[in-house]
Formats: sequence, structure tokens, C-alpha cells
Amino acid sequence: MPRNHILPSAAAALALCLAATAAQGFERIDGKDEFMRVVDGKDLRITGIRVNVTRNGEITGRAFGMGVKGEWNWQDGFFCRTLFWGKRDLGQNCQKVSVQGNTIRFQSDRGAGEYADLSIR
Repeated sequence: MPRNHILPSAAAALALCLAATAAQGFERIDGKDEFMRVVDGKDLRITGIRVNVTRNGEITGRAFGMGVKGEWNWQDGFFCRTLFWGKRDLGQNCQKVSVQGNTIRFQSDRGAGEYADLSIR
């Protein structure tokens, strides 16, 4: 899997090279308050990636040795973010968010695209 494809789906929401499939056991998060209860003060991690999503609308972290920086907001039940990986602009994407235990899933293109599962620590 090419490294440059992993970061977009992660914080996050970040577009991965994983197939989009329905997942049993994941519960949809459709509100900002519920989302913040899950991620506030936590690291979101997947191999080579560590990001934080802050209450004030910032995304920060590192992925494969480069900085990750962006902004996010909640729109119509989706996590919508703009993201930079180093100097590379990964653009804007609204993502469906689901959670199962200590795993959070971001699925690109309002839930119609690829997904990334990150551990919540």
C-alpha cells in the first residue's frame, strides 16, 4: 500500500487504499458532541500515523515522518476536514465516522468511499 494513500483517510480523516465495506459492530457518530466525547484529548493512531483532533477545530500530528495539519468542522452529520501532509494539500473531504470500542473509523466521501480504522489512545 503506497504511503501517500494512507494519510488522507486517517484524521483525519484521510483517504486509504482499503476497500469500503459495511462493518458489523461499528456505531455511527452523527454529532459533534458525541464525536468530541470519543476523541477529545486522545491520540488517533494507525501504523505510521498519529493525529489529534481538537475541540477548537484543529488537526495536528505526524504521518510517516512529516507533519499533519488541518482544520475540521461538523456538517450535516459528517466530519468535514481540510488537511495538509507536509506541504501537500490533501484538500477537503466530509467523512462518515463510526466507533467500535477503542477503534474509530473515518469513511471518506460521506461514507461512500474508502475507510481508515484508527486506534483511540
